[in-house]
Amino acid sequence: MAKSNLLTIGDLAARTGLSVSAIRFYEDKGLVHPLRSAGGQRRFLRSDIRRLSFVLIAQQLGLSIGEIAKQLKLLPEGRAPTQRDWTRISKAIRGTIDARIAELERTRDRLDGCIGCGCLSLKKCQLYNPEDRAGLKGPGPRHLIEA
Repeated sequence: MAKSNLLTIGDLAARTGLSVSAIRFYEDKGLVHPLRSAGGQRRFLRSDIRRLSFVLIAQQLGLSIGEIAKQLKLLPEGRAPTQRDWTRISKAIRGTIDARIAELERTRDRLDGCIGCGCLSLKKCQLYNPEDRAGLKGPGPRHLIEA
C-alpha cells in the first residue's frame, strides 16, 4: 500500500475532529484497525475517516458502541465504503432508531400522568395506581417500563 494512502493517528484526529485518545478507544473497541509501521506506529487508511465519522453520527443517534461495531463489521476493510454499503447499514439501523423514537414519544406522552413508581403522592396516583398495584409487577416506573 502506498505511504500516501496512510494517515498517522494525528492526521486522522485532525481530519475527524476526534482526539487521539478517542481514536485509540475506538481501536480498542474494534471499530478501526490500524496497520503498524516498521517502527510500530499506527497507520490508518483514508477510509477510516468515514468509519469514524459514521461512529460519531451513530453515537449522536443513540447507538451503543456494540451496535455500531456490529454495523461496521459489515463494511469492507481496506477500502472506502460504497453507497450500497451505506444504504445497507442505514436500513439496518433505521429500525433501531424508529423504535427509540417511538419509545421517546410514549415517554413524552405519559410524563404528565402516573408512571407507576409507587410514590402515591400525587392525587392522580390514587386514580391510576390505587394501593400501588403497579408495584406488584416489580420495582421502578412500571407503566413506562412496560410501554
